[in-house]
Amino acid sequence: MTVYVFDGTMDGLLTAVFDAFLLKEEPEELLAEGDALPLFCDHTYHVTTDEEKARRVWTGLEKKLTREALRLISVSWLSEQRELNTPLFLYICKVFKLGDISRNFADADVLAVTNIARRVLHEQLRMKQFIRFQKAKDGTYLAVVSPDHNVLPIIIDHFQDRFNDQPWLIYDAKRHYGYYYDGKTVIHVTFEDEATVPFDLSNGKLDTDVLSENDKLFQDLWRTYFKAICIKERMNPKKQLSDMPRRYWKYMTEKNG
Repeated sequence: MTVYVFDGTMDGLLTAVFDAFLLKEEPEELLAEGDALPLFCDHTYHVTTDEEKARRVWTGLEKKLTREALRLISVSWLSEQRELNTPLFLYICKVFKLGDISRNFADADVLAVTNIARRVLHEQLRMKQFIRFQKAKDGTYLAVVSPDHNVLPIIIDHFQDRFNDQPWLIYDAKRHYGYYYDGKTVIHVTFEDEATVPFDLSNGKLDTDVLSENDKLFQDLWRTYFKAICIKERMNPKKQLSDMPRRYWKYMTEKNG
């Protein structure tokens, strides 16, 4: 059994594909550094990430796959799931051997990659629905999130289009980065010391000394409204959890306070 080991990056995975064809090998698994090796492993090859090799593999995929299939590959990678590594690697290898197999859901690797991509896209939709902004005294709108998957890169265009006349910051507390929009340009941001930021990463609340008075009033009114429309006799907790999973509650105004 041949196993390839890579650094856990997309460029590393694409380099692994390049090396497999160069060495004329057919690895059964692609593992990230630190993963336990299978019991019956005869040969291990450590991939050295090479941006040029990765670029050549991606260029090759662009010639063989539709734009939608390429997008699903990119989206699936945002899942950050280690279980994706082997099926995505094998899927890409098969594309270079067999051509466009992106609609062959009888293939276990194609199905696995597609299903993971769909989970990411589903959370992307949930993020668009459940992100709640707070307004700071300087006019900046802040939203803190902690999604299961790394979906910020594929939701930022939505918020740039929708809120293009005001500055905002969407920050991923789980991955410690965010995007700031100054009214013209979206900028990738990180904080050297998160302990100094004027908001609580556990629930996304702005500190009271920087929260706009109007926004504080609005939040109180929103919570009151949410409670008012909840008719006790018609409450359906199971349906509510299905529509609004509990993991999103801590950052939602109507569910806090």
